[in-house]
Amino acid sequence: MIDAYVWTTPNGFKALIALEELGLPYRAHWVDISKGEQLEPAYLAINPNHKIPAIVDHDGPGGTPVTVFESGAVLTYLAEKTGRFLAKDGADRYAQLAWVFFNIGNTGPMLGQLGFFAKFAPEKIPLAIDRYTKEAERLFGVLDRQLAQAPYLAGAAYSIADMINVTWPRGARDFLGLDLSAYPNLTRWIAEIEARPAVARALAMKPDAKPA
Repeated sequence: MIDAYVWTTPNGFKALIALEELGLPYRAHWVDISKGEQLEPAYLAINPNHKIPAIVDHDGPGGTPVTVFESGAVLTYLAEKTGRFLAKDGADRYAQLAWVFFNIGNTGPMLGQLGFFAKFAPEKIPLAIDRYTKEAERLFGVLDRQLAQAPYLAGAAYSIADMINVTWPRGARDFLGLDLSAYPNLTRWIAEIEARPAVARALAMKPDAKPA
């Protein structure tokens, strides 16, 4: 059994999507970051960086419990545990991991900053909003050009590279109201992933909901 510590944010949905796609038994623990629950000592013992997601796999390597935090590490761990959605070796593996790191270093942080300055900052700072909007548009362009070449980010196979990257652009569309119509390959890819049954289940989950 896996305990998954999540919230209804792009980062939280990454872990839920992977768990649903892989069909692993898990319990969702909703860490309400709006109330500061991620700062409680019990959670800091799981993730010292007080962010979500994090998991505790009670059947880790050799049957030993293992704790994993940071979404890139979480999805890589789950893929390696099951042998699915991440190539075992060769060029395909590194292409998939490159796009995992692309999210961790680019779309996640940049769109997260845009969300803060556009929605949560106590005062509007036009320079910050403009800076992160332009960066969001640049990153959408990167994704769109990549997806013009293949169905998925790392080629023909759906992988954790897609699971980890899809949540931020769709969040920017739905939560920030950004228009993605200028990026047809990106919008096609988002729609196709949203239509996957496991992804739909994950995205429909709400606090206190139990996995099926």
